[in-house]
Amino acid sequence: MQSHQSPIQGVWVPLVTPFSGGAVDGGALRRLVRHYATAGVDGLVVCGSTGEAASLDDAEQLAVLDAVLTEAGSLPVIMGLAGNHQGHVLQRLAAFGTRPLAGILAPAPYYVRPGQEGAAAYFRCLADASRSPLVLYDIPYRTGATLDTATLLVLAAHPNIAAIKDCGGALEKTIALIADGNMNVLAGEDLQSLSVICMGGAGMIAAAAHIRPDLFVAMYRALRAQQLDRARQLFHALVPVIQLTFAEPNPGPVKAQLGRQGLLSAELRQPMPRASEALAARMDAAVSGLNRLYPCR
Repeated sequence: MQSHQSPIQGVWVPLVTPFSGGAVDGGALRRLVRHYATAGVDGLVVCGSTGEAASLDDAEQLAVLDAVLTEAGSLPVIMGLAGNHQGHVLQRLAAFGTRPLAGILAPAPYYVRPGQEGAAAYFRCLADASRSPLVLYDIPYRTGATLDTATLLVLAAHPNIAAIKDCGGALEKTIALIADGNMNVLAGEDLQSLSVICMGGAGMIAAAAHIRPDLFVAMYRALRAQQLDRARQLFHALVPVIQLTFAEPNPGPVKAQLGRQGLLSAELRQPMPRASEALAARMDAAVSGLNRLYPCR
């Protein structure tokens, strides 16, 4: 399995951003960090798409990052960095460079569709400027930019590009990147986590791991120990929760469930809608079923 001389492997939670009365809820944020650290996850991603980063201004993003870093201690933290104004993105990257980060998670510039050459130049510029390793975020359905396998293989050779969050939706691309071995491949689609790691991927960044993170960790550790039957058993038990996590816009369903668990208020920022009551109830039922199979310790 991959271990591209990088701590960016294992189970990473793309942390939601808790709100209360329209503002970031720092107390709930710190509580979440403690919760996931105790569950044994390998790292946290701050201000990704699940963290509603698009609804946070620059100052709020830095405040969220600093709160997480303060609470995380030795737990590695990756910061999300999305934008399409390259000068502004580089300014923010410089601010992030003053923090002790395990990496920077960066998608292609959204909306502008820069093509292969433009996207590659953008990522090289960020990698050259970043004090932390760059994690590519290949997610065409959010950015409008498809990154070809050839482009990603060239970028993988950059000394400061360490990993990729793979939401590219192409099995051949995933296989080629794992076989190349120049950067760690992390499953970005939760339902593909088992198969990506079985093929030699390094881990996952999984929104559904907000719910019963201990079981995602147990699945990953079983795979690393070649305990395939146990890993499959855990994965199939988690599938109903994973499917419901994405049945309505993310992170509405995750926040609904975390709200029921008393970890935060289920508040989101518009235009992101709350999960419907019907879905929240189905999620409750699925989590209850999971807890019967694997009681919380």
